[in-house]
Amino acid sequence: MAFAPALDALIDAFRVLPGVGQKTAQRMAFHLLQSERQGGQRLAQALGEALERVGHCRQCRMFAEDDICDICRSSRRDARVLCVVESPADVLAVEQNTDFRGRYFVLMGHLSPIDGIGPEELGLDQLRERLRDGEVKELILATGATVEGDATASYIGDLAARHGASATRIAHGVPVGGELEYVDAGTLAQAFSGRRQL
Repeated sequence: MAFAPALDALIDAFRVLPGVGQKTAQRMAFHLLQSERQGGQRLAQALGEALERVGHCRQCRMFAEDDICDICRSSRRDARVLCVVESPADVLAVEQNTDFRGRYFVLMGHLSPIDGIGPEELGLDQLRERLRDGEVKELILATGATVEGDATASYIGDLAARHGASATRIAHGVPVGGELEYVDAGTLAQAFSGRRQL
């Protein structure tokens, strides 16, 4: 069934979001038009403002409205320790769940040659410059526990070594509160190979 052109355009617009297919996009569009027109106006305004005002921090590549984000600008953060993450959502996870007080470098992805994502697309030339100036002493590699995340961590670890900085990788393994019988084989293998002395 064909809808009004403006409604079709709205449904297609929602489909750019991750995990949103045709049915979900239709449900969202119908909801806004049927019972949340004011909410839709707020959404449109907030989206427009965010797209216009939010860019990337020149130092860490995190989303920011200024050239330098609050974390990079803070004198209370340790500039010698840099946590390398794949996405802005990872920064939020580390900030909310740990006591990490260093700074970040956001890759905005991971190495994936098959998708045409190499070191240049991840800003690794910018990271190389930060390592070259000598301020960074440790890189904490907090990339995903995937083949691509591991390859990215390995590549960056080599980069750190060439510039005299140490590189550490976050631990992977059994989640807190997890029971061994429910843990997948890869996670359990990682937990055993990464065990440490008590």
